[in-house]
Amino acid sequence: MTLLSTPDRYGSVAVVLHWSIAVLIALAVVSGFAADAGGPDAVNALRAHGVTALAAASLVSARIVWWVVADRRPAPVEGGGRVQHIAARTVHILFYVVILGMTASGIGMLAALDAAPALLAGDGASLPDFETVPPRAPHGIGARVLLALVALHTLAALYHQFVLKDGLLDRMGWRTGAEAGD
Repeated sequence: MTLLSTPDRYGSVAVVLHWSIAVLIALAVVSGFAADAGGPDAVNALRAHGVTALAAASLVSARIVWWVVADRRPAPVEGGGRVQHIAARTVHILFYVVILGMTASGIGMLAALDAAPALLAGDGASLPDFETVPPRAPHGIGARVLLALVALHTLAALYHQFVLKDGLLDRMGWRTGAEAGD
């Protein structure tokens, strides 16, 4: 696999960014809901949430720069049609907007409540009430939109791979076909 994408396959940089962001988003969502549930581990869950969310946002930013400066996406999958191509493009753009928007609202909540000291304090620190600040509502809505986008993206990839059998997952580094021996 080359660093740059080819007309039919993503390059190694795009693949590593994609799967790294996917793992970080999963960790951020799980730790965010754990922090929201409260309890004795809420501070640790929020610490994990902050670290993974910032890492994901940083990689999303790097991915955007990578696409603008260095690489081009492969051509759309053949036979998909214009509507399918527009839907896929829209979901990807929404991913970027929601992830970066949630990062901004998360930082906004921390700043509005001066909550950073609680996150940096040792065990036993208590968290402020995040429900009292305006960025909380869009952050919660964003989490649910993000989950819907992940579900839609995953279902579309599985549909391509197992119903249409067009090898879509092979393009993103998941080698399942005859090329797996490369």
